[in-house]
Amino acid sequence: MSVFIPVNSSTELKRGALGVGFIIFFVISAASPLSVIAGGFPIGIMLGNGAGTPALLILALLVLLAFSVGYTTMSRHLTNAGGFYAFTSRGLGGLAGGAAAVLAMFAYNILQIGLYGMFGGVVSGTMESVFGLVLPWWSYSLMAMASIAILGYRKIDLSARVLSIVVIAEYLAILTLDFAILKTGGDSGINLDAFDRSHVFSGTPSIGLLFCFAAFIGFEATTIYGEEAKNPQRTIPIATYSSVLLIGGFYALSVWSMVVGVGADKIVPMLQALEDPTTFIYGMSDHFVGPYLTQIIRVLFMVSIYAGLLAFHNAAARYFFAIGRDGLLPSQLGTTHRIHQSPHMGSALQSLIAAVVVLIFAAMDADPILQLFAWFSNLATLCVILLMALTSVAIYVYFQRHPQLKVGVWRGKILPGFSCLALLTVLVLAVVHFDVLTGASQLISYGLCAVIPAALIGGLFLAVRLRRTSPQRFMALGSHKL
Repeated sequence: MSVFIPVNSSTELKRGALGVGFIIFFVISAASPLSVIAGGFPIGIMLGNGAGTPALLILALLVLLAFSVGYTTMSRHLTNAGGFYAFTSRGLGGLAGGAAAVLAMFAYNILQIGLYGMFGGVVSGTMESVFGLVLPWWSYSLMAMASIAILGYRKIDLSARVLSIVVIAEYLAILTLDFAILKTGGDSGINLDAFDRSHVFSGTPSIGLLFCFAAFIGFEATTIYGEEAKNPQRTIPIATYSSVLLIGGFYALSVWSMVVGVGADKIVPMLQALEDPTTFIYGMSDHFVGPYLTQIIRVLFMVSIYAGLLAFHNAAARYFFAIGRDGLLPSQLGTTHRIHQSPHMGSALQSLIAAVVVLIFAAMDADPILQLFAWFSNLATLCVILLMALTSVAIYVYFQRHPQLKVGVWRGKILPGFSCLALLTVLVLAVVHFDVLTGASQLISYGLCAVIPAALIGGLFLAVRLRRTSPQRFMALGSHKL
């Protein structure tokens, strides 16, 4: 059976478009570092183990570095825009690959859609308080969506240039605050109270650990850009390790600085006293630097969310592309624009889905942050943790089946096995405490969790259908490479 491919399309992404730096900017933008520092960690500190959060960040960093060893080793042997899906397909077979494909596609779409809720809510509140302009949150979300649809449709290096400027500005603003706190000695001098056993095991460390892992989501997207990278066998490993260390180091330094600034015994009561904990960083900035930096951070908070939207849009579009190219989805999704060599059909579909969901939540008069963002972002975090655990198993199996690759026991067995067990432990903790993470009732929380097995079953169905209609394409799932 022949498949019609539009004349202005191809099936190849733009090769050699991204160097190490641009890929790092993409994945750091997906992690939305400023929005995590300003919006995520104050809540994580309050609900988790308080001043001991920096120690949990170091623990999360070590687990993700262990995962990255097998992940980057696999990337040297398989360069594919399918990321988790491609690795799972080659390691565990087409059925598992189909399940991973739909789960990954679902995860990155809902994560991006959830961010539209945060963007709309934050921008709406800021515009009203600063300029007195009152517009519904969804109007700002749709405006952002239109511009992101244009950037996603065009060349990947255009998006990369936009994100590089944003990431540098985010880091400079927060690092300025960090060094100002440490220079003055904070509340009672520079100390390591945050790493004291009494603080690390205070409160509910399991919830604090979940917030730490959620903060890293996005770093794993390095492999998605492998087909567009310069010298991917070298570029992707460097970008992955650099991203994990930059994100983890930045978070650990900044959260530790917050604890030093307020005092290990005072930070939780102070956060609990705030009507909105996400304003905590503004108070810190006013006190240690001045209102001019606070205004910069306010603006960059909005820009940081926008950068995350753009990064996750590109990731979701590439999953549509890779899965469509392999035959699990309509083949038109597996085409790229003849001029821009972008996954334009996947980009358009992602924008359409996002618009529909945002408008549904708007019609329901739902809260854009406490419902749309909290529900979708935490559900996506569960999906990504499960995908990483599944990928760790796939990496382990792949290298056992290919001894001729001569991958060492640490890279091919021990570290993938360790990371799988650690990630599954985090996943169980996340499911148990999911109602705390989402702020929703247990019925809604576990109803959201039930979507995950539904996505896996949907992926299995697509894989079984492809195996029946085109056995050769089924056997080749995830194998398209440079």
